[in-house]
Amino acid sequence: MDFGVTFQTDPPQRRVVELTQRAEALGFRYAWTFDSHILWQEPYVIYAQMLAATERIMVGPLVTNPATRDPTVTASLFATLNEGFGNRTICGIGRGDSSRRVLGRKPTTLAETESAMHIIKELAEGRPISTPAGDVSIPWVRDGKLDVWMAGYGPKALALVGRKADGFILQLADPVILRWTVERVRAAAEEAGRDPDEIAICVAAPAYLGSDIAHARDQCRWFGGMVGNHVADL
Repeated sequence: MDFGVTFQTDPPQRRVVELTQRAEALGFRYAWTFDSHILWQEPYVIYAQMLAATERIMVGPLVTNPATRDPTVTASLFATLNEGFGNRTICGIGRGDSSRRVLGRKPTTLAETESAMHIIKELAEGRPISTPAGDVSIPWVRDGKLDVWMAGYGPKALALVGRKADGFILQLADPVILRWTVERVRAAAEEAGRDPDEIAICVAAPAYLGSDIAHARDQCRWFGGMVGNHVADL
């Protein structure tokens, strides 16, 4: 079992970089950030700094989406970071929540998410994609490696994770819900002819450290509201 930590990209940027360095020193394997470009600072600018200041920790969004950037742009961003820092990124992706809702837009469809996952992974790993202009690839990618982990809750999203994603992200660390969702991911993987054991499982939960339990609970209540948006969409 590996541990990761997720940061909001609030200014100053150097604070996120410093916390990433501390996380690596303490043995954390992953340093994630939210990706909501209106509410917080643009994360990809900060990822380069996080990677430059560390040696081993994996970095990425928890989660990005198919709509706020063209998937080919997202692929190039990851490929650029990986070329510079040795394949130390992971693409966490979902349908889009705060990044879409803050602009009065709905989350994207599962079909759009599936297409984006394919485009991002293929291009970032140096393989071509089909376009109206013919097959297109990123010519400068060499030995690119990018896992794409998908966040989801409902049966259709979980089936997509099992069929296509390298990992499953559950932003709700409840043992009963985790068991139910992972069973569906694994069943979809088996049905698609994949090895379920090769799909990484990432379970996220809010945390606030302090001696005042009531205060700590209040600091975490927003997380349930965020998850509730997706449940309402179901």
